[in-house]
Amino acid sequence: MLKALCRLACLLLLLPAAEPTIAAGDSRPNVVLILADDLETGTLPLFPNITRHLVQQGASFDRFFVTNSWCCPSRASILRSQHVHSHGVLTNTAPEGGFDRFHTQGLERSTVGTWMREAGYRTGLMGKFLNHYPGETAGGTYVPPGWDEWDVPVRKLYEEYGYRLNENGVTRDYGWEEQDYLSDVLARKARDFIAGADQPFFLFLAPIGPHNPANPAHRHAHAFPLAMAPRTPSFNQADVSREPFWLRNRPPLPLDAQADVDETYRRRLRAMLGVDDLVGSVVGALREAGKLDDTYIFFTSDNGFHLGTHRLKQGKTTPFEETIRVPLVVRGPGIAPGSTINRMGATIDLAPTFAELGGAVLPPFAEGRSLVPLLRGRPPAEWRKHVLVEFTRPADPSSAAQTPVPAYRALRTEQYTYVRYETGERQLYDLNTDPYQLANLAATADPALVARLDRQLAAMAACAGAACRQADSQG
Repeated sequence: MLKALCRLACLLLLLPAAEPTIAAGDSRPNVVLILADDLETGTLPLFPNITRHLVQQGASFDRFFVTNSWCCPSRASILRSQHVHSHGVLTNTAPEGGFDRFHTQGLERSTVGTWMREAGYRTGLMGKFLNHYPGETAGGTYVPPGWDEWDVPVRKLYEEYGYRLNENGVTRDYGWEEQDYLSDVLARKARDFIAGADQPFFLFLAPIGPHNPANPAHRHAHAFPLAMAPRTPSFNQADVSREPFWLRNRPPLPLDAQADVDETYRRRLRAMLGVDDLVGSVVGALREAGKLDDTYIFFTSDNGFHLGTHRLKQGKTTPFEETIRVPLVVRGPGIAPGSTINRMGATIDLAPTFAELGGAVLPPFAEGRSLVPLLRGRPPAEWRKHVLVEFTRPADPSSAAQTPVPAYRALRTEQYTYVRYETGERQLYDLNTDPYQLANLAATADPALVARLDRQLAAMAACAGAACRQADSQG
């Protein structure tokens, strides 16, 4: 019986989507998601448009987390509202990850793009999609289902100059002039999309900044000349004697490496100025079109980034706060300006939120929660108590060389971070007393606490669909 149901579900996914029904005088809100690439928390006050138009006019989440602190698995979770163990896009590269994995598994047939389009929204995706798109399994002009407007780089996207863009199935090369800068091109396309929309729209904007090599627009090349990476207590962590081998084996950063960290930080801030300009352009286009008051704007990132913290000169993929906690700011109708939301959220919650705002049907495989009650100041009695973070080390040696971290599963609760590595090693941090995660308590903690966290982690790692919304609220 179960096999028959699975075959039926697969057949349904293969059927063409029904044409959306658009109600006359549709008053549903527009939704814009702006997804930065590798942006850590803490830097938003440095960017005037993000601060003025989003932070001061919206709500900021102070505990918002990713399902995986690496680009492609995280983005697949955003598109599908699934944990990594459910969607199976495990890494950035084929065969176990990347766009090829997403495409060959048929995951693109049901994403937030298809859900919103079927609900009658005009949809657009502009900027980075999934790593290594269009890959080996689809041509350079391939446009996945669900997107009415498609403007996605297919070559040299991280340079932000000299790239090739797939514009609705036709490729176009851009050069090295100021007007070719990718964030600016995306901003112009977003303005046209907004101005031309005669129905509610869902716009997914995915600029490249501040991802390495963090190339800024020419006009921003000399900004932040004296900026230095924050010297938090976790910067170049002094004592790693209780940490897993991968971290215990790392030497302290010498002074020249710390200087390199500062230069990386400056480049990232400069690249983010292009993203900040994009935000200002989007808000301006919405205002000019008379649509700003009817639009929700979400700003977040696919993962955070290390800049000298925990002896890591740069990078991600770890279970530390620097990479799993990301900013989320939301502006829109009914949201209190300048407010802060303290409840825990995760990137798998974005698509269910968009679906509720737009009246879209959420598929049964979705695992996140709608953030709408939190945005409207009416948090439900029962809410998530923890977030699952998963990491799989890639099989490809060249990709594996990017990270020293073994595979792990981690549970981020309201008080603790608990990590189990494939090596058998563990980490446990009490964030109430140790917010910078400097004292690993795994070897000395109360066994009853560790056993409880183990049970919660196992339940989250095994959950699927609606059951995840039960597992994440178990105390």
